[in-house]
Amino acid sequence: MAQKPSIPKGTRDFNPEQVAKRNYIFNIIRGVFETFGFQPIETPSFENSETLMGKYGDEGDRLIFKILNSGDYLDKIPQEQLTTNNYQLLTKNISEKALRYDLTVPFARYVVQHQNDIEFPFKRYQIQSVWRADRPQKGRFREFYQCDADVVGSDSLWQEVEFIQLYDTVFSALKLEGVTIKINNRKILSGIAEVIGASDKLIDFTVALDKLDKTGEEKVKEEMFSKGISEVGISKLQPLFTLSGSFESQIDSLKTILSSSEEGKKGIDELSFINSAISELGLTTATLQLDVTLARGLNYYTGAIFEVAAPKQVQMGSIGGGGRYDDLTSIFGSNSPMSGVGISFGLDRIYLVLEELGLFPETVTKNIDVLFINFGDKEALFSLKAIKQLRLQGIHAELYPDAAKMKKQMAHADKRAIPFVVLVGEEEVNSNTFTLKNMVSGEQSKLALQDLISEIKKES
Repeated sequence: MAQKPSIPKGTRDFNPEQVAKRNYIFNIIRGVFETFGFQPIETPSFENSETLMGKYGDEGDRLIFKILNSGDYLDKIPQEQLTTNNYQLLTKNISEKALRYDLTVPFARYVVQHQNDIEFPFKRYQIQSVWRADRPQKGRFREFYQCDADVVGSDSLWQEVEFIQLYDTVFSALKLEGVTIKINNRKILSGIAEVIGASDKLIDFTVALDKLDKTGEEKVKEEMFSKGISEVGISKLQPLFTLSGSFESQIDSLKTILSSSEEGKKGIDELSFINSAISELGLTTATLQLDVTLARGLNYYTGAIFEVAAPKQVQMGSIGGGGRYDDLTSIFGSNSPMSGVGISFGLDRIYLVLEELGLFPETVTKNIDVLFINFGDKEALFSLKAIKQLRLQGIHAELYPDAAKMKKQMAHADKRAIPFVVLVGEEEVNSNTFTLKNMVSGEQSKLALQDLISEIKKES
């Protein structure tokens, strides 16, 4: 017996209803991006390995899917390399390309490669798949879409303000209430590391701190200690673990904690500016919240850091995130590093949240407005002439392809939740009319073509 086909773990097939719901989210995000002045670009699904490796830290590098070289990729590898345990060296020689891990690093590569043709500041958005060799779980997949927007070529904090507004606009359009936009600043994290005497372990410190809401205070302290951060330094972090209250009160506490760090004070000033502007402008649906433990363990953030939390009644990880990266383009040899800031929407998690809360409009999955029953070739041709006119009026119409039993055709319309069927028999052909049946109420009426169009439009 042939083995039943399957797909790799962490990937999914999407049925028509799911695709329609995903497109609903895509269209709202895309529309808001364009309203805010962002332009679309696309980049290849895979990049040269050197483009991606080393840009996400050790944890990120391990999650990059490598692509084996074409042909006999072991043919030119020396025998001693094949028998060695240096898998890193072997991988380098047999894999020169990798699937993109996110859209930000490919975007930085794009900017450097095309910088002579780009008008700065450059506002781009990108909606494409990314791949991560992560352990699949609820809301976490190995292949998923990211919806990114970035501005490069400006260090103005008004960009951060606009991104918070953009998040709020999208979630308002999706009718998703109770969303929290968490914000921190990498300069504050650098300042804290400086105060506790761990400036040389900033990455280890931030990676551990970022896990606070997942593993808890004690586990975070254990990880920091295992990375060489002293117990005295860790004890100085205690005020951070209990920091709470309003945005303003947390800022006041940070001013005391970071009074000896110039870098930390810069971060405080930036956050204060952003919060003040948002307070004046207001948000419709989302709430802005300062979270000093937010680190997002990616090496390239240098300023503001964002993470979006779903409403509390839904058990879900972050549904968006991003931040400022003042020197990302320099990793590709740019002589004048350009400041950039960007955010990302987690489409798959947003989908799960909307599904759980029942926020998809009923009309999202509507496909066909009316099905014409097929009684034979003569009637089918007559029907297709009418269908052509309906389609010109924007009505979604189709003809059942086979002259099957009427019961089978009606059952097909019912299973697809098609609201109307049209019956065209010999009598209708001779009188140039159409019998319209409402599949919900069961009512039937005989109509001329224009009346048929009006009736379907009225109900659609």
